Parts: sequence; structure tokens; C-alpha cells
Amino acid sequence: MLRLAVTTNAETLERIRDPLEERGVEAIYVPTTERAQPLSKPLVEGRFDAGFVYPSRIMEGGVADALLGVPWVNDREAILRSRNKAETLARLDRGGLPTPKSVSVSNPTDEAELQAVFERFDPPVVVKPNSTTRGVGIAKAHDLDSFLGICEYLDLVHDYRAVSDQSFLVQEFLPEARDIRAMVIDGEYAGAVERRLSPAERAAGRWKHNVHRGATASGVELSHDRRKLVEAVAETLDIDWLGVDLLISAGGTVVNETNARPTVDEVTKYEPGFYSRLAALVRRTAEM
Repeated sequence: MLRLAVTTNAETLERIRDPLEERGVEAIYVPTTERAQPLSKPLVEGRFDAGFVYPSRIMEGGVADALLGVPWVNDREAILRSRNKAETLARLDRGGLPTPKSVSVSNPTDEAELQAVFERFDPPVVVKPNSTTRGVGIAKAHDLDSFLGICEYLDLVHDYRAVSDQSFLVQEFLPEARDIRAMVIDGEYAGAVERRLSPAERAAGRWKHNVHRGATASGVELSHDRRKLVEAVAETLDIDWLGVDLLISAGGTVVNETNARPTVDEVTKYEPGFYSRLAALVRRTAEM
């Protein structure tokens, strides 16, 4: 039985524990945050064969990496590459993959340059912090004054010098786009869900489709071309376990974001053999 150190104790661990154990992998929670850790003692007792996945807090992750001494399903570099939304989009665009029209802004930036950024788009525009998840901090601006006001708030946040990532994205807004999260395991498509808001929430003016903000996720089938697209994204970024967020609108399909620490949904929403493929990836990682 392989022992897998899992660094999150949320829904994903509960869903993967039994299916992986049936396939010879024991998933064990290893806390890396909200604790005091003597650096000369192990995080938990016992030896592990692999980690899943590198911790979200990079500093604590470095301690866990040193003390566990295991190869990771998605190591530090993979997490950083996916978390940096601007880098991800730049890499994908350079690789010829479709992405939303986007501009990366590094603070501080003067008002004239911000106005020039806004004028590159047909409003509204989406303003998105570069490194957050779950839709945190994302805003929509319909006019220049609103856009500059959002940028001023970000400037205030970035004025706190402990904020390491003082950049944000400005992107085109794609109204009525379908929001799809596709999963890729070891280079192959593994299933997808569509995240939807209820009609009542949409009528109230909500437009973010994040599950953590009340959207529901339903399993969907993707076309052959879209499957190949998400596989190409994982190959371009060189990430073995990846969530790929697609926006599908009348204008086509674009890759909006990626997540190298994706939440696992119910297995009924994925392709047959999902957990067998995940267990195989864990075993391959442990052999590195």
C-alpha cells in the first residue's frame, strides 16, 4: 500500500480516500498550516511515498517538502506556474491556444496608462487579481471611472509591501459564456463539469460561476476538439494534474484560467476509470 500525503482536508480528501485505498493508495491528511512545527521533527509519524499536491502556502510548503522528502503530484513549480494567471495566459497564447483578450498590469501604474488599457476593450471589462482563487477580488467595470476606482483600491492593497504579487489582469467580458471546468490526468482528458448560477442569482446581477460562491456543478460531455484543447493546455504548462477553465460563447472557446490544485467533484461527473488513472499517476510519481 502506497502512502500519499494529502495537504488539504477539504472535500477532495473525503472523495478520493476510499477510491484510492481500493487501488492500493492510502491517502492521509498531513496538515501544513495553522500549526507550530518544530523543524527537527516530522510533520506526522511514518514514511510517505508521494505528496498530493504541493501546499497552497508556498513558505509552509517548503517546510513540508523538506520534512516529508517526497515527490509531488504537482510540485512547487507547477503550482506557481498555474497560480500566476498572467504567466499561464502568456504561455498558452504563445503556444497558439485560445485565451481571452487580456492585459497584465503591474502596480504602480499611472492613470494615463490605465486609461489606455481600458480603451483597448469594449466595456465592460473584468479586473482580476493575478494570484487569487475562488473568484476572490474579481470585479467588472462598465465605464472608465469605475475601472479607475477599482484600480485605486488595488493600489491601496498593493501599497502594503508584504503583498508579494502587485499585479492584476484586465480582460474582456464574455456575456452569457458557459463556464466549464475540465480535468486532465497525466496528459489525458478525464471529465468536465459546467458551473451554473440559478436564474434568480443571475437576475440579481451575479455573474461569477464559482462553486464556492453558490454555483452548481453538473457533469457535461465535451467535444473532441475541446478535449484536445484542454490536453494541449496541460502539455503546454507541463502539469500532470490540472483543472482547466473554459469559457464557451458565441465567439468560440477560450481558456480562462487553470488550477493545479483543483477540487475533485463526484466521480459520476467524470470519465470511467477516473480513480484508476489518478492512482496510476500517484504510483508513477512515487517512482520518481
